[in-house]
Order: sequence, then C-alpha cells, then structure tokens
Amino acid sequence: MQNLNSSLSLKTHQYIHILDEDTNLTHLVVGPYTYTKKQNEQIVDGPKEMLLIPPRHYCIIENPVIMKDGEPVIDTFGQAKLRYGQLEIRREGTEHFPLYPGEKLKGGITPLQIVQPDQALRLKATHDFQEEIDGKMVQRITGTEWYFLGPGTYIPNVNVEVTETVKANFIEPNTGLKIIARRTFKDGDIIRKGGETWLETTEGVYLPKVDEHVLGVVKGYVITDKKALHLRATNIFTDRFGTKRNAGDEWLVNKEQTEYYIPGVYEEVIREVPLVVLTDSQFCIVLNPVVDGKQQFGNKQLRKGPMTFFLNPGEQLEKGIQNVYVLGKNEALLLTCVESFKDEIFVEEHDNENDNNENDNNEKKKKQKQKKKVVTRTPGEKWMVKGPVRYIPPVEVKIIEKRVSIPLHKDEGIYVRDLHTGKIRTVIGETYMLNPHEELWKKELSEIVEKLINIDVDPTVTRGGSGIDKAQKIGRDKTRVVSFRVPQNSAVQIYDYKKKTARVQFGPDLVMLGPDEDFTVLSLSAGKPKQAHQIKAIALLLGPDFTSDIIIVETSDHARLKLQLRYNWYFEVNKDIKEEATKIFQVPDFIGDMCKAVSSRVRGRVAATPFDEFHQRSSEMIREAVFGLDSEKKVRERLEFKANNLIVTDIDIQTVEPIDAETKSSLQKSVQLAISITTQSQEADARHEALKKATEAQGRLDEQKLEDEIEAEKTRKGLIGLQAECSAIETTGTAKAEATAKSEAGLIQGQSKVDQTNLRTKAEEIEAKIDLEYYTQKYQVEFEHQKEMNTLEVELVTQMSKIEADKFKDIVTTIGADTLESMAHSGPEVQANLLEGMNLNGYLITDGQNPIDLFKTAQGFLGEK
Repeated sequence: MQNLNSSLSLKTHQYIHILDEDTNLTHLVVGPYTYTKKQNEQIVDGPKEMLLIPPRHYCIIENPVIMKDGEPVIDTFGQAKLRYGQLEIRREGTEHFPLYPGEKLKGGITPLQIVQPDQALRLKATHDFQEEIDGKMVQRITGTEWYFLGPGTYIPNVNVEVTETVKANFIEPNTGLKIIARRTFKDGDIIRKGGETWLETTEGVYLPKVDEHVLGVVKGYVITDKKALHLRATNIFTDRFGTKRNAGDEWLVNKEQTEYYIPGVYEEVIREVPLVVLTDSQFCIVLNPVVDGKQQFGNKQLRKGPMTFFLNPGEQLEKGIQNVYVLGKNEALLLTCVESFKDEIFVEEHDNENDNNENDNNEKKKKQKQKKKVVTRTPGEKWMVKGPVRYIPPVEVKIIEKRVSIPLHKDEGIYVRDLHTGKIRTVIGETYMLNPHEELWKKELSEIVEKLINIDVDPTVTRGGSGIDKAQKIGRDKTRVVSFRVPQNSAVQIYDYKKKTARVQFGPDLVMLGPDEDFTVLSLSAGKPKQAHQIKAIALLLGPDFTSDIIIVETSDHARLKLQLRYNWYFEVNKDIKEEATKIFQVPDFIGDMCKAVSSRVRGRVAATPFDEFHQRSSEMIREAVFGLDSEKKVRERLEFKANNLIVTDIDIQTVEPIDAETKSSLQKSVQLAISITTQSQEADARHEALKKATEAQGRLDEQKLEDEIEAEKTRKGLIGLQAECSAIETTGTAKAEATAKSEAGLIQGQSKVDQTNLRTKAEEIEAKIDLEYYTQKYQVEFEHQKEMNTLEVELVTQMSKIEADKFKDIVTTIGADTLESMAHSGPEVQANLLEGMNLNGYLITDGQNPIDLFKTAQGFLGEK
C-alpha cells in the first residue's frame, strides 16, 4: 500500500530546509508556497521566518552563500556554494532573506554601535585587508590597532575586532594625566619608548592615543605664602624648573617658583610644609640646617623673630617654637655651656662725679654705665643671666632652670648649699637669689619629727608635750628652714650634731633649725595604768598640769585595792640659766618616772596598813607617803624630783575599788544597806504626800462635775427652743418657696418663647441680608471681570492690527516699490518667454484656478496686438 504524501503551507517570508535522503542534499523552499513532502524527503529546519535587518542594525552570517548577480551560485549537485569558515556582515537595505543550508546566524541582529563625542573604539585587525579612508586605500596588517573616533556610527568589518571603548579624559585646571607608552611610537616630534611614563597637563579634553594608556589622574597642589610642597625624586630626571634630580633627592617647591604644582611621574609628595612664623618675641633652633644650599648634618642654627621660613627637607625644630625668655627684676636663668663660644655680656661701671648743684649741696652722684665685654665660655661652665632683660640662648648654651628671687620674711628662711665647697647655710629674712654655684638643699628629718612639726598643736589636748593623736597635718617644703612655734609655757630642745651641743628654747617663740640641728623627741608614758612610749612630743609643757594613773596596792591584811590617783605637777626652772634649762630634758619620760616613784611610795605605805584603817584615812595616808613629813610632823606641800626639777604639788584619790571579790562584796552590801534605808524613808514620805494630793484633787473634780451638769441642762433647754423655732420657719419657707418657684418658672418659660421667636426672626433677616450681599458682590465681580476681559480683548485686537499694519508697512518699505513691481511682472513675463522659447502658438496654459478672459483670447490667437 502506498503512503500518502504530507503537504506544508508556507506563508510569505517563511522558509524550510528539505533533506533529500536519496541524494543527501538539502535545498531551500521559500514561501508563499504549499509544499508536498515526498516520502524520501525530510524537513530538517523550519518553517522559520526570513531575516529582516531593521535600519541601523546588522547581523553576522557564518559560512555565507556565494552570490552572483543577486543569486546564489549553485554547484553541479544543485547545492548552494558556501564560503566555509568565513563571516559576512549584512546590513540594512536588504529585503527579507532566508538562511541557506549551511549558513548560520552569529549573535543575532545587533544595532550598529554609536560612538559618542570624545569617545573612540580601539580596533584591531584580525586579517590583512585594505580599507578606503578619505578616498585613499589603507593597508591594515594583522595585529594593527587604530581608533575609530566619535561622533559617528561604526560599521563593523569581519576583519576587524573591537577591543575596547576608549573615553576621553577631561583635564581640569591644576590636574594632569599620568600616561604610559604601550609600545614605542612617535608623538609629534617626540619619540616615546615602550614603558615610558609622562604627564599630560594641557587643560581640556584629552583622548589617549592608540599606543598610550592612562594610569590615573594626578591632582595638583595649590601653593600659598603659608604652604610649600616637600618632594622626593624616585628616579633620575630633570624637573620642570630645569634642575637635575637624582633618585632620593628631596626639595621644596614654594610660591616664588609657582602657585600651582602638579607632581611629575618621578616625583613623590612627602607632605605639605607649613610656614614657620616667628614673632619678635619668639625664636627656634633648627637641627641639620641648610646653609648656602648645603645641609649641615649634626649642626644647629638659631633663628630669631620676626621672620618667616619653611623647613627644608631634613631640617627639624628642636623643642618647637620657643618664646623669648622675658626676665623680670627678680628673675634669672641658670645657664651651662655645652660647646665653647664667645659670649657678649654687659658690665656695669660706676663713675663718681661732683655735680655743682645748689639743691643737693654738691653731693656726689653715682652714674651707671654699661660696657660690652666678650667672654669665652668653656663646656661645663655655669653662669646666670639676671633680669630685667629679654634673653635668647645661643645654640651652645643649655638652660638648666629658671630661678626667681625667693622673698623671705624675718621668720622664714631657706637652706642653701655651695656646690664648690659643699657647705650648707641658712638664709633668713631677705629676698635671696641663688648664685650659679648654689642650690637649694633639702633638710631631711626623721619620720616622727616630720609628723610632729607638720601639725598645728593645741597644748590642752595632751599632757606632757605636743602630741599627734588629735592634730591636723599640714605639708612642709624641705628646702625651707624648719620652723616650729613653741607653745606658751613650753620648751623644746635643739641638738646640733656638728657642734655636739644642745640648746633649749622657751615659748612663746619661733624655733628655726640650722642645717645640722634637730629636735629632741620626748617619748612619754600614757594611759591608765601608765604604759611607756605612748606619746611622742617635741614641746615639753612646763605646767602646772595634772596626770592620772591607776595603781594596785595590797594592805597588811592582804586586801587588794585598785586606786585611781591624780597628780598635779609643774617644772620649776630658771630660764636664764642654761644648765637649769637643759636639766628639764634630762629625763626623757618624766611622766613614767613620776608615776613609778609615786606608786612605789603609795604601795609601801599601804602594805603596812590594815584595810579598815586605810579605808578610814586613805587620803591622809597617801599624802603622807608621797610628800613625807617635815620636822614638825606635818605633811610637806610638794614632792621635788631634782634630776629634772619636776615638782608634784598635790595628789588626789579619785576612786578606791577593791580587787578581792569578798571584800568588794562586803563593801557593796554595806553601801547597799545604807542606801536601802535611806530609800525606804524617802518612799514613805513620798507616799504620804501623794495620798494627800490625790484626796484634794478628787474633791475638786467632784465639785467641777456638778457645775458642768448644771451648765449642760441650761444649754439643752435653749437648744430645744431653737429646734422648735427652726422647724416652724422651715415649714413656712418650703411652702412659700415652692409657690414662688412655680410662678417664676411660668414667667421664665413665656419670656423664653418670646425671646426665641425674636431671635429666630433676626437670624432669618440676617441670612437674607447676607445672601443679598453675596449675590450682589458675585454679580458685580463677574460684571467687572467680563468688562476687563472685553477691554483686554479689544486692546489685543487693536494692537495686533497695528502690529500687522506696521509689519506690512515695514515689509513694503524694506522691499521697496520697484521690487514689488518687478515681482508682480516676473510671473507673466517668465511664462511668455517660456512659450516663446517653445515656439508654441495657439495654446492656452492655465492652472485651473485663475479665470480666463475669453473675449480677448481670440485676438491673441490671431496675433493682434
């Protein structure tokens, strides 16, 4: 059975590729066409739409067909010949076309590339070819590169590859482009070598050449009077000022050379150097200065104001900008020489002259003159420059310190040490300026003395000397003479370690220590019972004063008692005798020694006395034991310690407390029994008196209650009468108020209705007036608006008419009457000449719009004139 052949209807601009399986050839079928496919044929591609290239587009065809006279070249087998491995560019202007078997569309239909102004396409030849440029044939060799400059539309070529789009760079003022050569080429009269770098600074748009590559934009620097540019050479070159620079050289560019500077390709900007400004009261020292164009490493240069300069490369300021030392009258600078130099100083000379003057009786006057003298300073030498003066130290001089005269009150002083001899002395009560070979010396004191002299002492706080416990600490300048204000009725001992002598100073007085002197520190006992080394003191209070102590004694019958005693004492000393004065400091702990001596005497006497006897006459026995009896068997008035002239004037027993428990208990029971008897007697008297007072108070209370009840009944009676009266008034008032309220309510309602009616009428009247005024104003505004519009329209038409008339008049005036006449006759004359030149007779030519005068036409045909 035979298979039915299938058919395919191709529309206009459609095509298919048919493969003949018998011959293995593929042919093209283009619509419109109804194709019946045979049994040995196969559709291998399609149906597809033909290609149409829009305006300003193109496409690339691979393996294009060979065309001749607009038709494809067919080989002996009926197959279209192709240029295998080649490309063909087809542009706009061609009609719809199909792709023949073997042809391929590469990349689709692409718009033509538009190159903008200040742009270019870098092109590269992929094959050798020739192209016409400005009527000349140019040979392009494979690998050659060139530009297609904009503005324009680039027409692609199969032998050319677009490598990149190059945009022009805009060189702004004070900027430049850093450019490197891709390969060796000739740039005008300059031959650029491959890899060479240069700077393009011409302002405007710059499009790099084919063999150039822009590395970047170099911004320039604005150089002012207060700013310079520090540059360094990175290679050997000659700068823009004609100076040869070696690699590593550094230099400055200032405003005197140029106001704008763009660093070259071999120049590196280190920093912007600010202007150094020195006023007349400033100076500076420059390290490694540049002198006469040469840098002197290791040297220094002094520059004084007023002046301005830039620091050259390598130069540095030592300690920055310094102020001139302005020294007052009491100020000075201590200087030392670090390098030999000659110093100019001024020496004062005094001339004594006799001036004859009646007012001063021919007295001599001193006239001071200053003479300049040159002195050679040697290293290590020290001297001082004293004020008032303005001083700038040379570079060979080092300032050790600034000194100020030390004003000292008569009670103030300082320690001064001579650096040549090492001797230390005190300066007291004058304004003193240290000499060059002198310095302030710090007097060191022991820690305890430091604490004691740095406090303000209240003599009533401690007993036996100035203490630390309740003192307020203050600071101390160690270079100042150590001073201590001895309190009233006190004494201090100062020991000179160099002379090995001591002196005693009595208060009130100010003690000032010499360099080799120190205070004698007293270590006193304190507490109850007394304990040694509890109080440290410098000042010894001479008394009279008292000291308390607790001692333990035992009677002959072995009753142990604790006694709290109080001793009154003072020092008996003749201040005018040195030996007597120093005697009071012979016993360092006079409090402890005094308490030990007294307690020893008390214990001895109590030990030989029974408890009952001691209990009855303890005060008398203790006084006898401490002070002793005179020749008349009377108790002496004082106890004297001859070692330090301490006198005990009185002793008092503050408390006596048994230590033994049984004795203490018996004593307490006896005391408690006496206290109990006295207490019970006092309680009985108090109860009797309280009972009496309670009875009297109860009677007065009952009497007051009766009087209060009578007054209350009277008040209650008056209250009931007032309540009845109030009730009657309340009933009458309520009825009257209700009647009055109803009457007034009716009256108010009627009046309110009348008022509402009046108000409503007024409101309607006001609304009507407002509507009338609104419409009146509205129509008036519309009328005025329309009137203005009409006036403006009339004025517009009038002015337009005048403008047209003036325009026509100006045109006529400008063209001229003769010209208009010539223009009017030109048309007919031209037509007549045309007909005469064509040798036509008896013809009528018209445009079909203008009327024809047929009455005169015949005469024209006949040639009548």
